Order: sequence, then structure tokens, then C-alpha cells
Amino acid sequence: MFSGFMTDTWIVATMVAVVAGVVGFFVVLRGSAFVADALPTGAFAGAAGASLIGVNTLIGLGAFSLLGALGIGWLGRRARHDVAVALALVVMLGLGVLFLSFTTEYAPEIYSLLFGEVLGISVNEIAPVAALGAVCIVAIMVMYRPLMLSSVMPELAEARGVRAYRIEMCFLVVLALATSMALPVVGALLIFSLMIGPPAAARAVTNRPLVAMGLSVIIALATVWIAIAVSYHTDWPVGFFVGVIAALCYAAGRAWTAVSQTRLTRVAEPSALPVEAHQ
Repeated sequence: MFSGFMTDTWIVATMVAVVAGVVGFFVVLRGSAFVADALPTGAFAGAAGASLIGVNTLIGLGAFSLLGALGIGWLGRRARHDVAVALALVVMLGLGVLFLSFTTEYAPEIYSLLFGEVLGISVNEIAPVAALGAVCIVAIMVMYRPLMLSSVMPELAEARGVRAYRIEMCFLVVLALATSMALPVVGALLIFSLMIGPPAAARAVTNRPLVAMGLSVIIALATVWIAIAVSYHTDWPVGFFVGVIAALCYAAGRAWTAVSQTRLTRVAEPSALPVEAHQ
């Protein structure tokens, strides 16, 4: 499980989990779950188009992810954000269907982009994934303060000169890059769960941003590692385990919140007794 081709799998999956945990924290914080679903799902059309003309699929993924992100940002400024996301998704999916209708030669490759092929990672994919992942992490570090402020207190951010539209566009570009690096590993339908489940669970446990971000990365790493190990021994799809574990992590986070709130309520109730007795 830790030798041969599996070494590349562990390395790439670890990098994807770290980026998904960091970027996904802001996806959850900004309420951009629909965008995080639309970009990877629609970007597979870029891979289909690239395969059709004989270009590296990673180039097609990156191009469609960036175009989709910029389109969502531009349309979202002039219309409802959810409508803009839906329109961008519909257009990209329509193009994907058109490209796939021209050929079936690359159907297995497109299928792997939708559902992931983490156990088939090659050594040639490590460098591109590492480069895109590093760009995403550095970008989040540079934008951290204005991105955090605009996510939590948008009015205060505007008053301090932070342009919400610029921050939104920059974040969408980072999300597009994260999508491009993760698609060949976990697939379009699974990067969504990896970017939402662990960060949402972390947010349910703590309100401290840096702690929540670190916990998000830890949960994402545990999710990917466990999914790979169990998939290797059972021959079941790794995507199934990624989705189930991410959902369980979120459920555990919500349970933790419910228990914490119950404890706070019980602690607060006795303090009200003397007041009631006095009345």
C-alpha cells in the first residue's frame, strides 16, 4: 500500500487535501458552496474539448475553470449570484455534451475526471499539482486579511477600502486553480465534498479562523488517507469513501455544536433561578 505507484497516490492526494482544506474554509465561510460545485462539474467540458483537439486535459481544465470563475464573477455583479452560477454551469455542461458527442475515444479519461482516479496517479502529475497547489496557498496567504474581512463583515471591509468585487474575482480564480489541480485526483463530483465537508465540520467545532482552517486541513487529510487505505483493501471506489467520510465529519461537527449549546444552556439556567425567586 506504500510502495510502487501508491507512493505517488499518497503524495498527490495529500497535496489536494491540504489545498481543499484551506480553500474550502473560505468557500464555507463565504457561502460559496454552489460555486464550488459548479466549477469542477462544469470544467470537465474543458477536458473533453482538450482531448478532442489532442491537447493536455489539464490545460483544458484550467482554461474552463478560469473562464467559468470569471464568468460567474462578472454575471454575479449584474444579477443574482445563484442565477449567475447556474447559467455558467449550464453553459459549460452544454459545451461538454457537445464535445463528447464528437468522439467516444476518450470516454474513460473523461469518466475519471468526473469520478476520480486517485489510485492511478502517475509521477508526471506530481509537479503540476504541486505547482498549482503552491499558487493557491500563497494566494490565500496574501489575501487572507481582506478576504477574511470581506467574508465576515462586508460593510466594514468596504469602509476600509476593500473592494468586494475584486476580492470575489481573486477568490474565484484561486478556486478555479484548486479545481484544476484536484479534478484529476478525486474527480469533479468529489472535490466538492472534500471542499465542503471537512471545512464545515471545522467551522462547527470552533469560531477561531486559523484554528478552524488548520482543523479543516487535518480533517481533509484524514478523509483522503482513510478513503485511500479502505479503497485499496476493499476494491471499492475511493470516491464513495471520500463522500461518506466527509458527510460523517460534518454530521459529527453538527453534533458537537448541539452538545456544546446544550451544555451552555444548562450552565446558564441556574444563574436565572435567584432572579426568578426574587420576583
